[in-house]
Amino acid sequence: MGDFFQNGVITTFHELSNRSVEELESDLMDWSKTRPISLLIPSLYSEFEGDAIPKIISELRKVSYLDEVIIGLDNADREQFNKAKDALQALELRSRVIWNDGPGMQEIKEELAGQNLGPLERGKGGNVWYSMGYFLASGRGAVLGMHDADIVTYSREMLAKLIYPVANPTFGYVFSKGFYFRTDPNGFNGRVSRLLVTPLIRALQQTLGQDDYLAYLDSFRYPLAGECAMNADVVLGLRIPFDWGLEIGVLSEVYRRYTSGRVCQVDLADAYDHKHQIVSEEDPNHGLHRMATDITKSIYRKLAIRGQVFSQGIFRTLKATYFRTALDFVDHYTHDAEMNGFPVDRHREEQLVEMFAQTITAAGEQYLTRPMELPLIPSWAVTADAQPDVFNRVLEIVETDNS
Repeated sequence: MGDFFQNGVITTFHELSNRSVEELESDLMDWSKTRPISLLIPSLYSEFEGDAIPKIISELRKVSYLDEVIIGLDNADREQFNKAKDALQALELRSRVIWNDGPGMQEIKEELAGQNLGPLERGKGGNVWYSMGYFLASGRGAVLGMHDADIVTYSREMLAKLIYPVANPTFGYVFSKGFYFRTDPNGFNGRVSRLLVTPLIRALQQTLGQDDYLAYLDSFRYPLAGECAMNADVVLGLRIPFDWGLEIGVLSEVYRRYTSGRVCQVDLADAYDHKHQIVSEEDPNHGLHRMATDITKSIYRKLAIRGQVFSQGIFRTLKATYFRTALDFVDHYTHDAEMNGFPVDRHREEQLVEMFAQTITAAGEQYLTRPMELPLIPSWAVTADAQPDVFNRVLEIVETDNS
């Protein structure tokens, strides 16, 4: 059962009716004739060996409004790259695989790194950035949709809903963000969003006072979702993080450049599941532990850019406020799960809150030690100004690899 409640400062598109996916796709097909639509899927090669990618390809075979599918491929040798290309042959539309480990892309990466223009570390952020570079270089798409490669509950309806608000020429949205209910037989998922990001935003509002940026972030029902759609001019000007702060970083960049009236979120699915990260309590450099640190620092940096002055005292107060707020959220989710018949491990949820609380001060100490650290990749607009032939070279490399 859907609801039509609008809260926060952005528009929320709900699941309110049984409108068929065919109707949505018919509209998208009409609009795509004047505003072509591309799809970007950042992926590790290992995803091609699991169940998710074959399911995604099977669903995309039914989609006719896409102009091209772009796969950003990491951790693949030549044989694996060729296997990924072969897998996409099942699609009856244009597809390109960005072989990030191939000699051509490696050469581009080294040149850009020498001018401080590319990602400083490998990861999803770098994968997305180079794939966006090809999207811009090809010049084929006016709208870009993006989703993860590990969605085991994927359906083409999710894609149509995600792209619809941006593709619609009368709506005026430049960016849409997906949200959903994450679950599996073990209970509620989405631990970092549920137990870190939202409680942290609420704690920051209590500690620092009301802030337009925090109100904007708090409007998103799933701020860490990997599913989004945007206009090509949004892609051109994005400065995105190369670390785990990618999703928050994208939201922050959209906030910096556009009014909230041009941003929306879309209910994509009743239930959603994909690959889960390990927690890694003992090692802060991996798993959810690393993710929590990167996300938290990303929010601190954005607030600092807006004029907030941080100190150790503020971070200690924030930790205490977060801890109490997050425990309240554990109550909310425990009761919600029990009422709906989902299993819940309350003790485990509280252990995660304790780890995230430690992360808040640890991230604060890292920020104070290295306040000028900015893991942001320059926008493609800046990169193209510095390297006028970069788009032509990226296009040539990708087309040669895929020929």
